[in-house]
Amino acid sequence: MNKNYLLPISIIILIIVSFAFFNKSISNATLQNVVGTITYNEGNKLIIKDEFDKTLEFKNDIVKDEVGTKVGIDCVGEIDKFKESQDCSIVDYEVVEKKKEEKAEEQPKKVENEIPTEYNDNGIFKEYYKDAYNKLKEMTIDEKISQLLIVHYPESNQSTIQNQYQFGGFIFFEKDFKDKTKNEVISMINNLNNVSKIKILTAIDEEGGKVSRISSNKNLVDTPFLSSQELYQKGGFNLIKEDVVRKSSILNSLGLNLNLAPVVDIANPSDYIYGRTLGQNAFYTSVYAEEVIKSSKNTGVSYTLKHFPGYGSNTDTHKTGSVDTKSYEDILNNDLVPFIKGINAGAEAIMNSHNTVISIDPNNPVSLSSKAHEILRKDLNYTGIIITDDLNMKALESIDNIEVKAINAGNDLLIVENYEQAFNNIKNGINNKLVSEETINRVVFRILAWKYYKGLIK
Repeated sequence: MNKNYLLPISIIILIIVSFAFFNKSISNATLQNVVGTITYNEGNKLIIKDEFDKTLEFKNDIVKDEVGTKVGIDCVGEIDKFKESQDCSIVDYEVVEKKKEEKAEEQPKKVENEIPTEYNDNGIFKEYYKDAYNKLKEMTIDEKISQLLIVHYPESNQSTIQNQYQFGGFIFFEKDFKDKTKNEVISMINNLNNVSKIKILTAIDEEGGKVSRISSNKNLVDTPFLSSQELYQKGGFNLIKEDVVRKSSILNSLGLNLNLAPVVDIANPSDYIYGRTLGQNAFYTSVYAEEVIKSSKNTGVSYTLKHFPGYGSNTDTHKTGSVDTKSYEDILNNDLVPFIKGINAGAEAIMNSHNTVISIDPNNPVSLSSKAHEILRKDLNYTGIIITDDLNMKALESIDNIEVKAINAGNDLLIVENYEQAFNNIKNGINNKLVSEETINRVVFRILAWKYYKGLIK
């Protein structure tokens, strides 16, 4: 044979023998199979999770399928499921199950009437929160602003004014009842309600004694209402409860649904406020607060504890500013006790004072103090309505933008005389971002829930 042919023939024989040996090696080697879902497949690295949720990593240049595909892998070598990185070589594979098409994540259906979490305070009017929230969403910003205001009953054009503004309520004074018959008073209030989208709060200071709005008119009350001190001295708490029921019946029959009483302040005989108080200590005054609130329920008239956090020995804020220097410990152990008792009895409304109480907030009168309102809301867990004393008083005359400050402090209802100024100040405050519309919404929500609770909105 020609020697020139020997080398090529030798190479061919070597290749054939090597191929045969390689095939024999594979067939004799341990061939392992594992099934799993691809969790990573990049470069020459393949990671799967097997049916026992074990993570296994292989060197790979064969499997090209994407993450999420379930595959069966054949590999040469041992598979050790007690470790993640495997030494065996992949020689073949098959697709067991294609990657499932992911469905678009189903978004929870938006509940149109869902009440914001921060509104759900489990408060006294909670049964009506859903109704209040639905009503709130129907209102314009102007209507919301007007709901915050309890306005002095105007001298003229009352129905026209109410038709334009839609105020939340009106406060009536002795002059508004002078010489009127019962039917005339009823018509006065009906005329306002007839042009109101939401029935109004009709407020009156009917404390009895020297602060009585209808008692001087014999067309309305046969026997004038006595002061709390006179009632207590004549018949104790039993007579006080009878008086609440009688008074409420008369007010309700006239269309009046909010009494800005009782005065639950504790004072000394020489103090300005003393004649309007029960004239007793914290214990008896707290019983008085409780009995009045309990007796007023289901009468159609809501009663208002005043003047938070206790008027004490302060001067008349109708005429001038007043500064209270008592310690907070003294206030807590005395002045706050009747308010706590009244709140626990189900008080729907509390009126705050215009006194500056140094131990609570040395820089602001209580009516404009967020710190004072935090005591009510957080420390005393009060969820009802907070009403300012009249913002027209002299104690506040040097303070500008008072309505916005009152809302930001935490009040729900503002008693005002100049309704145009009050409305415009609040609207400008919203436009200039001095008060947020969300703050307005939160307050109006509480007022509406109260009106549902009272039956003013059906």
